[in-house]
Amino acid sequence: MVIGVPKEIKTSEHRVAAVPAGAEVLASCGHTVLVEQGAGVGSGFADELYVRAGAKIVPGAEDVWARAEMICKVKEPIESEWPHIRQDQVIFTYFHFAADDALTRAHMKSAAVCIAYETVQLESGELPLLTPMSEVAGRMAVQEGAKYLEKLHGGRGVLLGGVPGVPPAEVVILGGGVVGLNAAKMAAGLGARVTLLDVNLERLRYLADVMPANVALVYSDRHSILDAIARADLVIGAVLHVGGKAPKLVRRGDLKRMKPGAVIVDVAVDQGGCVETIKPTTHENPTYVVDDVLHYAVANMPGGVPRTSTLALTNATFPYAKRLADLGWRRACREDRALQRGVNMVAGEVTYPGVADAFGLPLADVQKFL
Repeated sequence: MVIGVPKEIKTSEHRVAAVPAGAEVLASCGHTVLVEQGAGVGSGFADELYVRAGAKIVPGAEDVWARAEMICKVKEPIESEWPHIRQDQVIFTYFHFAADDALTRAHMKSAAVCIAYETVQLESGELPLLTPMSEVAGRMAVQEGAKYLEKLHGGRGVLLGGVPGVPPAEVVILGGGVVGLNAAKMAAGLGARVTLLDVNLERLRYLADVMPANVALVYSDRHSILDAIARADLVIGAVLHVGGKAPKLVRRGDLKRMKPGAVIVDVAVDQGGCVETIKPTTHENPTYVVDDVLHYAVANMPGGVPRTSTLALTNATFPYAKRLADLGWRRACREDRALQRGVNMVAGEVTYPGVADAFGLPLADVQKFL
């Protein structure tokens, strides 16, 4: 198979979908690996490393898209890339279709095979390709939240961990999944008082066994959310609705209850966000203010630490990419139910329930394509 790795062109996105070690394995198995010139530089992988691994460096993205049977990316193709996508081409990346109608319609029109990292799901419910970036994003959410709480950046001027004689900041985390767990560990480790809310009692029981004493675990409902955000210096949105839109847990009017200069970091922004007033931002312009509350909503947060993120991501995605290359996407998905759940779209038809529900589209059974 011809596998293409174009350079990411989303704003401030420096990750890359394949590292030289992965390219070497694919090449040794007889596959052709096309890497756009400079694709790995932002993550610390020079073109020469790919050449030594047996990949071919291609000067322009157009050639990569035109020649590749399967495209491996990190982020969803943006509008300037849509014309390059062709029928039956396999695209393996993060998509988050349910949050973007235009993206969804463009890929339906292309008739490509769209396999989304974020919906590859094991029988246990684990999301193996979303987990590493959720770990990064959860930890970064606390870093960024602590920074933007500084008065210089528009926050309340509160030190997350406080000092002897001065209480620490109050951190509220909405969601106890991978993002929430990692955010809670980071915030607690810095000495903050943490409240983590979730609707899953079994998850809360598990978290009770692994969290330190400065993390309070609360069952999430409308009342408990309002009570928590009124006390919060930092609110982290860590809600996940697999393959669908995040529920709006914090409404516009709720911001009036929050402290002036409080910070919201909504990691769920890729899914439309769990805060009603959230909208995607970039690393260059990461924040904006609504009702005296600072909003941080960078949609590709892990792109800020591309070396760590690329290695963490490709550790997880490579075995699946190799399976797709070795077996072809149909056989690979027949033999691997987790990978089959990653198929969001084939031949212009939506095959993932969360995407169909988000836009009122017909849902096709993926089995008919396999």
